[in-house]
Amino acid sequence: MQDYLPLEFLVCPQNHTRLRLAESALIERLNGAVAAGEVSSAAGRRIEKTIEEGLVREDGRLLYPIVDEIPILLADEAIAVDQPECFKK
Repeated sequence: MQDYLPLEFLVCPQNHTRLRLAESALIERLNGAVAAGEVSSAAGRRIEKTIEEGLVREDGRLLYPIVDEIPILLADEAIAVDQPECFKK
């Protein structure tokens, strides 16, 4: 991801704050919740595919998935990082 577009040009479409690459620990917890059927997008669509990469909003509350090296920066596709209880463990 970083090889193609510097992160300083990418911002959250909702509040225009900076984004950073999600840490691997967050991706692992997210994928555990995805496997358990506990993760939905902001639009309410259940996430069923494993998340390979993501961009996290500066405040750490939302993750935007990266699919085939393309950041999906749509408000409806955002994933609230604190939604499933397993994220709080």
